[in-house]
Order: sequence, then structure tokens, then C-alpha cells
Amino acid sequence: MDTPSRDQPFGSLSVAMVTPFASDGTVDPERAAALAVHLVDSGCDGLVVTGTTGETSTLTDEENVTMFRAVVEAVGGRARIVAGTGSNDTAHSISLSKRAQQAGADGLLLVTPYYNKPSQAGLQAHFTAIADATELPIMLYDIPGRSGVPIATETILRLAEHPRILALKDAKADYTATTRVLSATDLAVYSGDDGLTLPLMAAGAVGVVSVTAQIAPRRFRELVDAAFAGDFSTARQAHFDLDPLIRAVMTHLQGAVAAKQILHWQGLLPEPGVRLPLVTPTAQELEPVLADLAEAARSLDLDFDLKDLKQEVLP
Repeated sequence: MDTPSRDQPFGSLSVAMVTPFASDGTVDPERAAALAVHLVDSGCDGLVVTGTTGETSTLTDEENVTMFRAVVEAVGGRARIVAGTGSNDTAHSISLSKRAQQAGADGLLLVTPYYNKPSQAGLQAHFTAIADATELPIMLYDIPGRSGVPIATETILRLAEHPRILALKDAKADYTATTRVLSATDLAVYSGDDGLTLPLMAAGAVGVVSVTAQIAPRRFRELVDAAFAGDFSTARQAHFDLDPLIRAVMTHLQGAVAAKQILHWQGLLPEPGVRLPLVTPTAQELEPVLADLAEAARSLDLDFDLKDLKQEVLP
């Protein structure tokens, strides 16, 4: 694999991987490795390990490191392996980031500190301290809907001057603010909202960090490649084809819950279990997911029989 460039430091189609659990609730590194191989074989050139979708908030540090090592060993050198090491405790994030580097990760995903609601000066100090403490390139993760605090545009502009802060995963849904980041910095911007991949790439984003792409990686690959090539007719059709699948994964349930359930139906996860406080969905909760999947199946191969599945799942 080529040396990463600042223009595209973490690939173009990166999947926010789920963390597979065995039937007893323990992390299943063998299944994680198998899923990573499947995703890379299907066109993904980046994998985010133990991010939000990887349920990092309920993993121990040892479990995080186990996941980093499993994925690095499985596909290291074939895709950029980005470790989710962000938290609302700067010292803890530094410690886990150092362990991610030792485990062979290619980069770090640092989410905005959540719950304690720091000031913008606090955010800048937090991200800078982590960047100063490791040698790995960093992707900032701006998702105020989860963290409670946005990374202000001016703060992003200042952080972009740090030699190891190379990218932004943008999940703020503020197109104007993202446009300013794209025009005023050389940060590699990645869509952090699956449904906004096409419009953000039209403005200059280099790709997506996607939850839904682990369900349909090849179609997402087609969207990203077409957008890069300036073939927006093809990219637009892929965007339309993926829309009901994105709704199925991201609209009705928490993303990890929905993604694990569909991966289970695809035969890629033996167990769809999640950790408390997340719970597996009821048949009633799955009904709108199945309705969206039926719409998606008109243009996507989802690798399972929806008719049989509905008879099995719905009362």
C-alpha cells in the first residue's frame, strides 16, 4: 500500500466497523478479523476500529487494543487502520492512543469530548495534547449531536495547523461551515453522515467514514469512485440506490444495533448482540427497518431473502 498523503490520509471509503461479540458477550477478535477481510476485499481502503459504531464507550482498554491488533493483523498494509481513541478524558485518550500506536494502527479518530462540555479553548487544548503525545496522524470527529459541543470552525482552522491533525470526520450537518473548512484548510474532510457523502464530495471532501458501507461496500465504492471521477450522474444514481439502505441502518435504531442486525442477516455476524445500555431490537422495532430494506433490495443485492426473513422476524 502506498504511503498516505495529506490529501487522502485514511483512504476514501472507510467503514466504521462494529465490534463483534461472542454469545457470552466477550469481544470476538476472530470474527472482527473476518469482517475486516470481507470489507477490504469488497473495496474499503480504510477501517475505523472501536469508534462509536464499535461501541467503544462500553469496551475496556484491553478490549480496544484487542480489536486494534486483530484488525491490523488481518488487513494491515491493505487498508488504513484508524483507532477510535477519543474520550472526554484527555489523559485517558493519550494513554489509549499510545497503545493504538504500539498495536500498529495507522491513525487515530478523536471524537469531541462528550458530557463535560468544554470550551473551544478546552477542545483545542485537548486535541493538541493528544496530537503532541503520539506520532500517528489524526482525524478529528465533529459530531455535536452526540458530544453536546460542536468544534467551532475557527477552532478547526487553528487545529489544522498542527502537523499531525490531517483530517476531519464531519457529522455536524452544517454545509456552510464545512465549506469554509474545505476552502480555508488542507484538511482531508470525510463525510461522517452516510446520506451526505455525495454533496460533501461535490464540495471537495475526499470520502466517507460510513456505518452503512459495511452492509453494501461495493455500491459505496462505486459512489465514491464516480464522485472522484466527476461522474456525478453515476454517483447520483448510487446515492439514490443507497438511500433506503441508509435509512434502514441510521434512522430507526441506534446505528450499531441496526448494522449488527443486518450483518447477522447477511451471515457476516453469527451473533448480533450489543452491550448495555444498548439492547437488541424487538420485532416491532425491526418492522420499519425491513420496510426500508425491501425498498433497497430493488436495486441492491442484500444477500438474504427478505420474504423468508419477514416471516421469521415479524409476528
